[in-house]
Amino acid sequence: MTQAERRIFLIKTLLGEEERYKGLAIPGNEREQREMLRSLINVRPPRPISAEFLAVQDDYLKEVIAQRGVTDIASLSPVQDGLYIWQGDITLLRCDAIVNAANSGMTGCYHPLHNCIDNCIHSYAGVQLRLKCAEIMAAQGFPEPTGHAKITPAYNLPCKYVIHTVGPIVSGALTQEHCELLASCYRSCLDLAAENGCGSIAFCCISTGVFMFPNRKAAEIAVKTVKDWKRANGSAVKVIFNVFKDGDLAIYRDILGAD
Repeated sequence: MTQAERRIFLIKTLLGEEERYKGLAIPGNEREQREMLRSLINVRPPRPISAEFLAVQDDYLKEVIAQRGVTDIASLSPVQDGLYIWQGDITLLRCDAIVNAANSGMTGCYHPLHNCIDNCIHSYAGVQLRLKCAEIMAAQGFPEPTGHAKITPAYNLPCKYVIHTVGPIVSGALTQEHCELLASCYRSCLDLAAENGCGSIAFCCISTGVFMFPNRKAAEIAVKTVKDWKRANGSAVKVIFNVFKDGDLAIYRDILGAD
């Protein structure tokens, strides 16, 4: 199959799952087809699907990711011992684990084409990730508490694992509890990374988007918590502070003394 053929097959299969999609036309151009496929993946409930679909989806997503360009941690230079700053799309980073800023439901973002990290990770990992998260949450029996984390395979992403953590939501003034919960996110993720033999982990800027945690304070907590954890555990794990916005890049460079 070509990429175009894979894309059409995937769209047709997903449209065929829902009676409400009956008669919905598939766009003729590639950009709109890509958007339709991602939207269908975004809104699809966590449930099994055929092995044929998964095989085609996996080939399709791996090719998409390869075309977008992957960055390997081996190509990065530390700014301090074992600490890195990298600006880019975390779904294109090859390391042992990446951290997803999730919500308490833990099954991803259901808003079509939303640009949050939760949506992007689920979109490029494939439908297996949502199902795995749903199985974990069903077994747990209650929403994930703030400051805690869960680990899953990364499926089609370049990394090995995704660690999903629920950051604090800041509505109003920042409190000490907010700060303690954010630090707990970093410790929980590092604990899971260590338990699963990860030699490297990439953290996004947890809680600083729609959860409204002040960016500078969040970065200070992130760096201090990581350093304290590494020191307390005698760990040589490589930690990447992944940023997307120029403002966060400047903050981390200032805190870590990077040129």
